[in-house]
Amino acid sequence: MGQGLWRVARNQQLQHQGYGGQGYLTRDHGRRMATNNVPGTSHRKQAQGGIDIYHLLKARKSKEQEGFINLEMLPPELSFTILSYLNATDLCLASCVWQDLANDELLWQGLCKSTWGHCSIYNKNPPLGFSFRKLYMQLDEGSLTFNANPDEGVNYFMSKGILDDSPKEIAKFIFCTRTLNWKKLRIYLDERRDVLDDLVTLHNFRNQFLPNALREFFRHIHAPEERGEYLETLITKFSHRFCACNPDLMRELGLSPDAVYVLCYSLILLSIDLTSPHVKNKMSKREFIRNTRRAAQNISEDFVGHLYDNIYLIGHVAA
Repeated sequence: MGQGLWRVARNQQLQHQGYGGQGYLTRDHGRRMATNNVPGTSHRKQAQGGIDIYHLLKARKSKEQEGFINLEMLPPELSFTILSYLNATDLCLASCVWQDLANDELLWQGLCKSTWGHCSIYNKNPPLGFSFRKLYMQLDEGSLTFNANPDEGVNYFMSKGILDDSPKEIAKFIFCTRTLNWKKLRIYLDERRDVLDDLVTLHNFRNQFLPNALREFFRHIHAPEERGEYLETLITKFSHRFCACNPDLMRELGLSPDAVYVLCYSLILLSIDLTSPHVKNKMSKREFIRNTRRAAQNISEDFVGHLYDNIYLIGHVAA
């Protein structure tokens, strides 16, 4: 995209300088090339070949219109639609050619909200001199700061008025953002359990199969690499949230948050067993059902069997 925009600017510069067209194929030159490059044919065929090239050249736009389409000549709605497909870097390059169009606030607002879905400042009256382009730069800077030091990153967002000092607002920001380093995020959530609590409540597991819900949960809140207190906390919070989202299913299956907790641990251990190349003797479906029903009684054998099938076919729940 950057090279394309450079060519557009270069073409316009050459046109303003009265460039004589050495870089373009003239009509006579094109016809001569067409006739000279057809050996062993009659003069009539050479002429016919020249006419074909002539028509092709004639169908092209004039020198002043060659290159990319001038977006300023299009309807604004179409121009904005075209520019909306660009990322921030390419949009900055486009502003070198189409300054008024590429600097439009709606385009930069779309870029902000597509990358950072929630910010406290979105729901406030914008301050004097507010610009979504400037906000994008601040959000990008804050994300880079967070990925180096989470606490400094959050403080940066608050100092710029982007985020309110509230666990719920921070949780919404994390939930709707995909540019944060998951390792740094895991460290931050381990230290800020109040933010973790609000982040868990943002998940909706209604009518989801347990392994699929667990995968979605660990996509947003990454599991630690080793077992420990933090993993137990995550599974406990997930179990209560899953039961709260599916009260009818829990009553039908006779499951409690403690039973869901046991099932989640069983699914994680099964995932490691089936996916690890170091485990030669994989756990069978019968063994999984027997072990799980020992740990959590009154669970349907068919239900536990479906859990095994899901892990066997789809893969790890916390990958």
